[in-house]
Amino acid sequence: MEKISAQKLNDKRIVDSEGSEMGVLHNIVADAGTGMLTDLVVRPAADLDRSKFRKEDDYIIIPFDAVKAIKDVIVVDSVKMRVRA
Repeated sequence: MEKISAQKLNDKRIVDSEGSEMGVLHNIVADAGTGMLTDLVVRPAADLDRSKFRKEDDYIIIPFDAVKAIKDVIVVDSVKMRVRA
């Protein structure tokens, strides 16, 4: 697996698997006990419907397990990124 520095992810665009703009990465949350990445904190795109996402202040939270690819942009699974019932 390729290693990527967290600094290189700063301000990276996030799109869903359907190609819709989600926003820009603001921060990454890790579990202090396990070191596993748990969430992406995203500054949402202006036209994004935020109602189906967990929110923290002006940001939306996307579970890290929704990440499908990290290249020029971060691609997240359209279904896994939404709030789970």
